[in-house]
Amino acid sequence: MSDVAVGVAPSERSKAREKKEEETHFGGPAGAVLFITLLPLLSIYLWMSIHKHGGALFLPSASILSEIPWPTARGVFFVAAWLAFQVALQVFLPGKIDHGIPQRDGLRVPYKLNGLASLVVTLAVAIGLYAGGIVTGTAVLDELGPMLTTSILFSFGFSAFLYFYGFSSTRVEHRTGNLIYDFFMGTALNPRVRDFDLKLFFESKIGLTTWIVITLAMAAAQFERDGSVSVPMILVCIFQLWYVADFYFFEPAMLTTWDINYENYGFMLLFGFVVWMPFNFSLQAQYLVYHRPELSIPAIAGIAVLNFAGYYIFRTSNLQKHSFRTNPDARIWGKPPTFIQTKRGTKLLTSGWWGLARHTNYLGDLMMALAWCLPAGLSHVPPYFYFIYFAPLLIDRERRDHRVCAKKYGDDWDTYCKKVKYRIVPFVY
Repeated sequence: MSDVAVGVAPSERSKAREKKEEETHFGGPAGAVLFITLLPLLSIYLWMSIHKHGGALFLPSASILSEIPWPTARGVFFVAAWLAFQVALQVFLPGKIDHGIPQRDGLRVPYKLNGLASLVVTLAVAIGLYAGGIVTGTAVLDELGPMLTTSILFSFGFSAFLYFYGFSSTRVEHRTGNLIYDFFMGTALNPRVRDFDLKLFFESKIGLTTWIVITLAMAAAQFERDGSVSVPMILVCIFQLWYVADFYFFEPAMLTTWDINYENYGFMLLFGFVVWMPFNFSLQAQYLVYHRPELSIPAIAGIAVLNFAGYYIFRTSNLQKHSFRTNPDARIWGKPPTFIQTKRGTKLLTSGWWGLARHTNYLGDLMMALAWCLPAGLSHVPPYFYFIYFAPLLIDRERRDHRVCAKKYGDDWDTYCKKVKYRIVPFVY
């Protein structure tokens, strides 16, 4: 959110309202059934589109069952070995202990942060395995489908563990009592095995690191197939590696995110980290293994400018927000920050990027998302899935944020919206 978080104890009425909103989030139990069913099927469909249909959309038929990439022994081994390796890095690599913001019960949870070191070690080991001929890009490409279905099955199984884990927790948890919905949304906020935080581990080590390793493995597979790596593939690898490395460089900022502090950990988040992010965010690189679109020098330059301009907006806007939260007197763009003082005691920032639009960080995110897709050319839709899915997601997130803040701040929010008129794109939207 664009506001500075303050510790305000919710009334019983607000607690009841939050409980009701949580019960009906994502369409309630019916929506949970829909998402649990469709998200795995869509992920498999996208894999088929890229690897079986040349990157084209297709109408499923009875023969589709023969194209499903069922788990294989080697695919299961790759997934199991990868999980074990990442667990070992989380446990044995040293890292800084940081604390999140106070949660529902006032507890500030400690987290071990070693993401950047873990990424460096992971990439070094991956390069060593590749240089030694132990694991090739082609091997990852061949087993990508079986690894996808293995990861889907793992998501269902581990989500069942998380569901039952929540009932053994002694902390205050939000649960509805509906089995399907609680399985989807989760029954525990921060499930842990001793000091090992499962939510942080799967979001960081599995979601992001697996994503970038798959992307780089696709570049290796293209090199093995064609004898060279195309410029579009190089662009995608640079852009996505930059994004992931930046995430780990600013890893403590993750501890203030909505996912970590307010979302229970169930199928929705776990599937997102284990399947959706690594396999669907790398679709551009998967597509480019089979296609080598030609890009002109101006096109290459334009795509690069779009990506890094988006990154600049994304990163500097988030830093401005973080700086204002931690030090409200810190200057923004060389000037003292301006803000609206609300009756709740919260300050709403109205200068810097946050004076141009209420969520300019989303604009930067969308610019990067489009830049990751453009190197694939314009012949097929699936390589653009990330942008197609991400744009409506951020628009909806901004509107949900708007509704929450309108209820929270009342007239002060109306004043803020008159001051900062645009939602995401300054002077446009």
